[in-house]
Amino acid sequence: MIKLSNVGKKFGDYWAVKDLNIEVNRGEIFGFLGPNGAGKSTTIKMMSGLLKPSSGQILIGGYDIVKEPIKAKSIIGYVPDKGFVYEKLNGREFLNFIAALYKIDSKQAERKINELTTMFSIKESLDELIENYSAGMRQRLVFTAALLHEPEILLIDEPIIGLDPKGVRMLKGFLGELALKGAAIFMTTHSLLLAEELCTNIGIINKGSMIASGAKEELLSHARGLEDFFMQITEK
Repeated sequence: MIKLSNVGKKFGDYWAVKDLNIEVNRGEIFGFLGPNGAGKSTTIKMMSGLLKPSSGQILIGGYDIVKEPIKAKSIIGYVPDKGFVYEKLNGREFLNFIAALYKIDSKQAERKINELTTMFSIKESLDELIENYSAGMRQRLVFTAALLHEPEILLIDEPIIGLDPKGVRMLKGFLGELALKGAAIFMTTHSLLLAEELCTNIGIINKGSMIASGAKEELLSHARGLEDFFMQITEK
């Protein structure tokens, strides 16, 4: 579903990301970890089409994100680390706007909005202006917007920002269910506990280069946990 081949991104003379090779298949949750400034957000922005790679190729469901961006983006749900919302709209207006962008039938859009906002516990706030939403409510709204068109691939940059413990628990269960239904999920996070609990595969990037990648069980077979493994490998 997701394939990065020798992907790099250069800003001036500086390579923020170099020679990344990643594959994420249906039903997998790939946790992309690394210290601050390692290249995680740059990578996910290239995958979503917000940044153009300087080298290599990114395939999303078989579509080249550079050559076939509309087709690739049509099967992506993207949750950025700082989700943009129109604060002068209410939640319902914002979600209807997103549904219209994806050309979702009005009846189907209404059904999905009711379903997702109930699950994310924001249905009762849909007619309030977004400017009055808390950080956690905005994060739930952004997740709802990303899932309206039932994407095959979900790209998430720091999923639990602003969420309370109840919201985190709900999100973990939901992402696990999505993977079981065949979605491919690529997630960056600073929460090693979340990654260890949820992810099937792990990649660790440092200074723009992948320094470890593989099935979680294989990577942690000689470590006391993901935190121990992460500290060992990033401090070498």
